[in-house]
Amino acid sequence: MVIVSWIILGLVAGVIAKILLPGRDPGGLIGTTLTGIVGAFLGGWISTRFLDHPISKDPFDFATWVAAIGGSLILLIVYRLFFGNSRERR
Repeated sequence: MVIVSWIILGLVAGVIAKILLPGRDPGGLIGTTLTGIVGAFLGGWISTRFLDHPISKDPFDFATWVAAIGGSLILLIVYRLFFGNSRERR
């Protein structure tokens, strides 16, 4: 059950990040979910390492959601910095 809740957290965090940063990004449902899951790990690592605020392993904690969405936004920004022009229509 914990794995399913983390997948749902990743999906919702990825969707929220894509809403906050609209544009053409890779992936559909699976890509968005993976962006959210990796973003959650990245946000948790940044929060623990640099902000001295460890994240709870409870997927229903508010700080976990903020870290997941923030990490997903960072991933989308980095993606656009490296591959931003490759997805434009010509």
